Amino acid sequence: MGGADRIIRIIIAVIIGALYWQGIIEGILAYILMGLAAVFLLTSFVSFCPLYKLVGLNTCPRKLHNNKLDLCIKGYSNWL
Repeated sequence: MGGADRIIRIIIAVIIGALYWQGIIEGILAYILMGLAAVFLLTSFVSFCPLYKLVGLNTCPRKLHNNKLDLCIKGYSNWL
């Protein structure tokens, strides 16, 4: 998971938490959004999103290493 993706997820989670705290969202919608916010925070902190893995999406920046393209996938390197 890339840095921008992590920051966006954290910001969305904080906004949802603030909306709940101020009573702007309530009821079932509040519980659903708070669950989503918890998932966003968890995936941001562990830098891994299982849904991205299922659909083959990678938001990590590509790095050039020894003239080969190194992809960031959960700390392992895949060479192209």
